[in-house]
Amino acid sequence: MRKFESLPVVAIVGGGFSGAAVALHLAQGQEVGPEARVVVFEPRARLGAGLAYDTAESTNRINVPAGRMSLYPDEPESFLAYLERANALAGDPGAMTADGVAYPRRSVFGDYVASELAPCLSSGTIEHRRAQVLGIRRSAGQWMISSSDGQELMADIVVIAVSHPAPALPKALLPVFSHPKLVADPTKAGALEVIAPADRVLIVGNGLTSADVIAALGERGHHGPIISISRRGLRSRGHPAVTRDPYGDFVSEPITRASELLRRIRQALHAARQTGLGWHAVLDAVRAQGQQIWQALPVVERRRIARLARPYWDAHRFRIAPQVETVIDRVVESGRLNILAASIAAAATEEQEIVVDLKERGPGARRRIAVDAIVVTTGPAHGGILRSQPFLAALEEAGALTPCETGLGIACDLHARAVGADGSANRSLFIAGPLARGTFGELMGLPQVTEHAVFVAREVEALLAVDAPASQTGQSFRAARG
Repeated sequence: MRKFESLPVVAIVGGGFSGAAVALHLAQGQEVGPEARVVVFEPRARLGAGLAYDTAESTNRINVPAGRMSLYPDEPESFLAYLERANALAGDPGAMTADGVAYPRRSVFGDYVASELAPCLSSGTIEHRRAQVLGIRRSAGQWMISSSDGQELMADIVVIAVSHPAPALPKALLPVFSHPKLVADPTKAGALEVIAPADRVLIVGNGLTSADVIAALGERGHHGPIISISRRGLRSRGHPAVTRDPYGDFVSEPITRASELLRRIRQALHAARQTGLGWHAVLDAVRAQGQQIWQALPVVERRRIARLARPYWDAHRFRIAPQVETVIDRVVESGRLNILAASIAAAATEEQEIVVDLKERGPGARRRIAVDAIVVTTGPAHGGILRSQPFLAALEEAGALTPCETGLGIACDLHARAVGADGSANRSLFIAGPLARGTFGELMGLPQVTEHAVFVAREVEALLAVDAPASQTGQSFRAARG
């Protein structure tokens, strides 16, 4: 084990995929760069799984081919190599599609991340503090971190890599908040166990989580009717039958207006159709160029996209695994699943059932339905991130953190440094993962999250090597290493 007395401390708050990836690349960078004590705060038993990959649901699969999932941007087939090395698909005959593409269960990807981290944990290069962070405050040029295990840690650099906040319960559902079959957060373990096989189910939201819920219910033998609603009635799309290279150029001539971006995308879609390509290739190009596109747009245009275009983007960008798509198609064809463009106007409990008034899209269209259970799958409440945990709220109150102007997360600059209330970036406080996407743009897909984790690790290393705050011993980082 290493001795930490003279090393600067880097604390990573959140040990899901983003935090674990930052820690891993920091640890690997120490082989040739500056040394540090890397401490990851994560209450879960293992690092790297987080909300996405810490699931026991057998129907929860990665939603992109395994060959595009990796902890290393320059080794895209790292996960595939792990699958073969660990024989990880042996007990999962449904993992492979008919054309031989692997979509393993999400928990398997969590296993892969854990296996990559294991040597760093055993050597002490990464320290897993299995505790929840309760408070972070500035103290004598450093960060004092208090945690649920009753301990405190003085850190020189803090990386905030927390998960998305839980879905916000629609206000119209508050009158039925205490109903035993209102599932406000289906990502919690065992959340769907309250739903009986014949229950009439209303799902609020039509994205990836909705698809996961329908597939999980089917695995449990659910055969009752399902109504799934979203304001626009959009359903997550699947993958193309044949993968094509991305099609379209949206960065050679910078786009500065949301309307111009939409026009260019429509032009590319039309041109793609002329060459026999579908929409997938065009959207893949937008995704690949997403960060450059985003950073060329003024903040007011970013807000316009987040408010008006995001539902359409999410429906096409976040594609469901073929196995899940097959389940959804079958439920639709059977008539058990009805997808509506609607919102909830009111809800009330009548005996054991829930009566819901739906406001369907269109002038004055209303529908009253009675259901046995409601599952909320509206997605993370991004706008409430700084109120989701006490330590974040305290940092906001102290002026160290501010919400992103786009409403998509936490404000940071292009070095991933948190932007405070005075508009300046704090050089020792970083934002990692999707909560930085208001600044960086496309940061939800795993390839982009991995690249961003490497980027944040390099930024931290640069701070460690050049001109950082005092270490635990009161020495500069440079002196600590000398």
